Amino acid sequence: MKISEKILTKVEQLKQNLIPSDVHVSVTRNYGETASHKVGELLLHLGVAILAVTILVMLAMGWRGGLVVFFSVPLTFALTLFSYYLLGYTLNRITLFALVFVVGIVVDDSIIIAENMHRHFKMKRLPFKQAAIYAINEVGNPTILATFTVIAAILPMAFVSGMMGPYMSPMPIGASIAMILSLFVALTVTPYLGYHLLQEKDAEAHKEEEGLETGWVYKLYKKTEQPLLDSKKNRWVMLGITGVLLVGSVLMFFTKSVAVKMLPFDNKNEFQVVIDMPEGTTLERTAAVTKEVAQYLSTIPEVTNYQNYIGTSAPITFNGLVRHYDIRGGSNMADIQVNLLPKGERDLQSHDVAKKVRSEIQKISKKYNGNIKLVEVPPGPPVLSTLVAEVYGPDYKEQIKVAYQVKEILENTTDVVDIDWMVEDIQIEYKLEVDKEKAMLNGIAPQQVVGNLTYLLKEYPITYLYDENSFDQVDIVLALDNSDKSSLKDIQNIKIKGNQGNLVPISDLVSIKQDTLQKTIFRKNQKQVVYITADMAGGLESPVYAILGMKEKLQKIELPKGYKLNELYLEQPSNESDFAVKWDGEWQITLEVFRDLGTAFLVVIIIIYMLIVGWFQNFKTPMVMMLAIPLSLIGIVLGHWLFGAFFTATSFIGMIALAGVMVRNSVLLIDFIEIRLNDGIPLKQAIIDAGAVRTIPILLTTGAVVIGASIILFDPIFQGLAISLVAGAIVSTMLTLIVVPMIYYMSEKKKWEK
Repeated sequence: MKISEKILTKVEQLKQNLIPSDVHVSVTRNYGETASHKVGELLLHLGVAILAVTILVMLAMGWRGGLVVFFSVPLTFALTLFSYYLLGYTLNRITLFALVFVVGIVVDDSIIIAENMHRHFKMKRLPFKQAAIYAINEVGNPTILATFTVIAAILPMAFVSGMMGPYMSPMPIGASIAMILSLFVALTVTPYLGYHLLQEKDAEAHKEEEGLETGWVYKLYKKTEQPLLDSKKNRWVMLGITGVLLVGSVLMFFTKSVAVKMLPFDNKNEFQVVIDMPEGTTLERTAAVTKEVAQYLSTIPEVTNYQNYIGTSAPITFNGLVRHYDIRGGSNMADIQVNLLPKGERDLQSHDVAKKVRSEIQKISKKYNGNIKLVEVPPGPPVLSTLVAEVYGPDYKEQIKVAYQVKEILENTTDVVDIDWMVEDIQIEYKLEVDKEKAMLNGIAPQQVVGNLTYLLKEYPITYLYDENSFDQVDIVLALDNSDKSSLKDIQNIKIKGNQGNLVPISDLVSIKQDTLQKTIFRKNQKQVVYITADMAGGLESPVYAILGMKEKLQKIELPKGYKLNELYLEQPSNESDFAVKWDGEWQITLEVFRDLGTAFLVVIIIIYMLIVGWFQNFKTPMVMMLAIPLSLIGIVLGHWLFGAFFTATSFIGMIALAGVMVRNSVLLIDFIEIRLNDGIPLKQAIIDAGAVRTIPILLTTGAVVIGASIILFDPIFQGLAISLVAGAIVSTMLTLIVVPMIYYMSEKKKWEK
């Protein structure tokens, strides 16, 4: 941000003393401004989330309770930002997002302790100080355990490998630090604030001690849970309904009702048009095609301006880092940088604008026999293309034949667009071989012919101009007019001076041989490879489904006798004795990230189980508590289906984080059941009491998570995470309050009802 500001300031200074008044300077791309806007947007989201959570607590516990929670959040975040500073993290979209992501989770510890103090103060069974200490002791240990289950859920995500690792790691690390600090604040600052702010005024002292059974929460919970505890049939019906919902939600992945994708497209203010004409196309021809595409783009209302780069590459973008767009160049190549209206001034997202213009641009491409691709800024790490097929084999010419068949399969696959391959067209090459004898008879050295043609056609500098004000040397180039070198005949007519002063045309000194230009051979890790690239657009924009749908077609590819075709997904073939198609691009990152997140999820479940076993000294109870994890999947999948959203890597992150949050609710619930049981209360009554007492703090913590995540519900990249947290938390909380105590009763009734 600071660099872009300095550059713009310098340009304004140059306008005063160096840039002429009739030279117009305009900014075509400013990533500093984009970054500043993103950071500002996230800070606004953070502020709104903190206020919304405070209002939620105020509604449940009054303005004093809201203040207790409100003070704890900025303190937690201030300490988290200090930790960022110590770890060397900068304030960027990912580190700030970690704070937005946990805003609903970090308040949970303070809410639980403040709510329990508030409840005990209202009960008036003990003096205020003893009531405060008793309230903190009652929920202190389960709160510590619950916080560590959330950290155990979030932290393993820091170990995602590949290109997504550095991109994602600040999120789990930042969130884990915030959780530890929120626990510290909840056990030190919140009790102090609660003791001073939550005490009932003396004027209210005449109120009677509030009994548990008189509350509306108790009555409602008893009405819901009691029939399940009393009837075996009701219990099994409830379990059956839950099981059907769970199986149904998982099946939605297989029916493609909820599609899986790495990351959805972000809503950017730009995209690029990459033009590749057949090799050998003149610069003028490429320019004509580029201008026709640009003229069409100028008719699109969302497009503000564009820049044509013909014969050279556009200034490198984030995308170009891996695609090596900076080395693009040649008479058959062009780029168009297209800038769109700011997000707030258009209804369509940048991806929808690109989809809208693609069909018309493809018509222009076909008309001129070119290959024109629309390239959008990737939402995650840059890749060679969304869909990349790498063809390996024992013979390069046969590899090209196999690659051509793969290209044809891609062209006939639904939702696959912008198909291209890195095999050049056949180009004619003319070799001018100097007849040494003829040259010597005319008093011309063969090197003289080669040297003159090289300097003229390649436009090498023949000397340099001395300029004391110039930082770089100024080249003096000997060049022919384009019209004097546009054909082979023109070049043959160039005359060279002999040592007798005689002028001899090149046609008298050379013989011309026609040949085919050798094609570029690409290698990856020392193995010869042919690349086919493509993009996705349409209903299912995920490469996962395109690749899986081509499995049978690939097996029908014609191969030389005795060979077979292997299909690889994660790594190159170990040897080149057979043909192989290896899928790369976004697919590779998707597979790596979902594999690593899946592993992290398994580690999370094991760590959470070990933590709960360690605390409850019981192997069976933690199993009951962890039932909240699969229950959250029902809400997550249904949420994605209702929003018509992809299940992305951020959705998976939300699902893993939610595992910790939902287990926290189970811990608080079952811990209180066991406190009541140890007080000698019968099992059914203990379950009803625990549910009634814990419903308010559980609903408050869930509400905080939902409100915190709702703020980012319409962010294109992080929408999946928000849906997972919002829908997953709502459904899982409802089911946790009903199903978990019911299953606890089923598993423990023999032990406690003897």
